[in-house]
Amino acid sequence: MVAIVKQRMTADMDEEFVVFLIGMRINKWWKVHKWLPVSMAMPKMIKELYENPDMGLISQESWVGRTTIMVQYWKSFEHLEAYAKNREAEHLPAWADFNKKVSNNGDVGIWHETYLVKKGCHESIYNNMPRFGLAKVGKHLLVSDKLGTAKERLGGSTD
Repeated sequence: MVAIVKQRMTADMDEEFVVFLIGMRINKWWKVHKWLPVSMAMPKMIKELYENPDMGLISQESWVGRTTIMVQYWKSFEHLEAYAKNREAEHLPAWADFNKKVSNNGDVGIWHETYLVKKGCHESIYNNMPRFGLAKVGKHLLVSDKLGTAKERLGGSTD
């Protein structure tokens, strides 16, 4: 069982990092032969990335439904881009397979968004939560008086 931290906590990262949101949307649920291979490709990539930490993935969280979402934390954009273009890795064959079998036919949608986060340009709050998201990969800190508001956690003053 995951330990619940029964205090107000925040997270801090020592360096800049990348937040990469990625997912798919099942547009025609009855076309299992179209969306199942797409959904089965990601676990192989995540396994590969966790087995090779030098590739740059720090951590990930995911949710499944008609539209899936995975939040990934990367060491840098250069790590993310290198993985996406790596001919020896799982990503390029999965991308080629998607384009061959699905492409623009409307059966399955895929999406991603990439955010480069500079040091000090993020804030978070967790209450009655296990270590999650940035708190799982960065410093997990107790919210103190000087970190009590989002503005303070972003380095601003409440004056």
